[in-house]
Formats: sequence, C-alpha cells, structure tokens
Amino acid sequence: MARMYSGKHGKSGSTKPVNKSKASWLSYKPKEIETLVVKLAKAGNSSAKIGLALRDTYGIPDVKVVTKKKITQILKENKLNSELPEDLTALIKRFIALVKHTETNKHDKTGKRGVQLTESKIKRLVKYYKSTGVLPSDWRFDKSRAKMLVE
Repeated sequence: MARMYSGKHGKSGSTKPVNKSKASWLSYKPKEIETLVVKLAKAGNSSAKIGLALRDTYGIPDVKVVTKKKITQILKENKLNSELPEDLTALIKRFIALVKHTETNKHDKTGKRGVQLTESKIKRLVKYYKSTGVLPSDWRFDKSRAKMLVE
C-alpha cells in the first residue's frame, strides 16, 4: 500500500504467525502474565513498551493467546489506562517537538510541512476515536494546549 505523504510505495509490515497456539516454551500462567502487565504499567510503561518487555525479557510472544485479553484490556480492568490512546499521544508529542523546532528554525519549510501533516494526522485520528467512542464527542485538539494534553 502506498504511503500517504511520501509518494513511495513503502514496505509491507510484518505479519503475525498463522498458528494461534500457546508457545511450547512458555511456562507462565495467565494470572502471572496479568500481574506482570500491571507491574510494568505501574512503572510508567505504555502498552507497546509492555508488549516489547514481555517479548524480549520474559519470552512471552503474544499476551492475547495466553490470557485471552489484550494488554489494553488488562490495563482497563485494573484502571491503569491513560485518557488518550497511545498513538494519539505519540502524534501530539511529535507535533510539540516539530512546533518547537519550527519556532527556532523559522526558514525550515520542510519542518512547517511536517507540522501541517502531523496536525492533519491528529485530526483524522481524533475523528476516528470520536466515531468509535474512545474519545468523547466534545473533545477537541487545541494547538495552544497540546503540551498539557501529554503531560
């Protein structure tokens, strides 16, 4: 699939294995995995970082296969999820960094375009999250208060 703003075709992403069975080397029980997820979340990690830590440190390739729940579902049950979705938070952080860069580098036209593209991605994602009910319908992205949203 073509990338939206680059004009290139891009590379295809990785695919998960077709076999949805528990790994043979896995000795963790579902309750133990849930406590690991909660422990890593309390340490301040996002759900993506929790997944990476479970894969790399504990050898758990897929949480959903073992626990029958996604990491975000486990976080919701334990009331550890953030108000904003993780991908939206990352885009807002990127927007803040780009705005800060363009303030110091006034003649950087590519940076200004990056700000515009990132803002449009944020607005598109907010529209999706409003339609799915993740964000309230009156939630708005405000450029001037973007730093407060992330902190």
